[in-house]
Amino acid sequence: MPDLGPRVLDLFSCSGGAGWGYHLAGYAVDGCDIADRPRYPFPYHRGDALQYLAHLIATGDIERYTLVHASPPCQAGCALTVGTNRSQGWGGIHEDLVAPTRVLLDRTGLPYVIEQPNGKAEIRKDLTLCGEMFGLGVLRHRNFELGRWATSRPVHPKHRGYVRGWRHGIYRDGPYLAAYGDGGGKATIPEMQAAMGITWTHVHEELTEAIPPAYTRWIGIAFLTARQEALA
Repeated sequence: MPDLGPRVLDLFSCSGGAGWGYHLAGYAVDGCDIADRPRYPFPYHRGDALQYLAHLIATGDIERYTLVHASPPCQAGCALTVGTNRSQGWGGIHEDLVAPTRVLLDRTGLPYVIEQPNGKAEIRKDLTLCGEMFGLGVLRHRNFELGRWATSRPVHPKHRGYVRGWRHGIYRDGPYLAAYGDGGGKATIPEMQAAMGITWTHVHEELTEAIPPAYTRWIGIAFLTARQEALA
């Protein structure tokens, strides 16, 4: 019997934080990333995400999907790297893949989600999600552009305190962990796993790049709700 449930294509999938959230929301998940991701918990294509998406469009295989999620790298616009790049004279070394990703996503004719961290990436911030919205041990703000669908923006609650660690020579304790970098009070691997709800990888780089699955679980459910309301 064919699988008639929702299916999401998870582009630039990294270790699967986004994919796992859609899985929790009831989707079948297929991933694609240019790097080897042996811990990715779903069927997975290793290769250039944009080339793969173009192939799926050309062959018509894109029609298998209900929704496409993309987290294109945009280090040139990320708030965590912009200042460092400028201070080191590194400007322009990172390729911005957001715009070409959007072009191909528009060609699919499918609803889609583009995810980016806070920074200067040129996306429409239809949603901004934060760990405090889900009772997580990280803040990890992420912005989402929604293509061909819409949903209401959830209330962003007040943060309960500081992110633990050193900043500008001052150490502060707090209820949130810094799930990036090393040292200076940054979160350990077990702390990051617990704070974000990610148990299938213990690789530091993958954890620091991941988004908490709670975000895409919320998005996945919101999309299915919006689709059902549109069909009613």
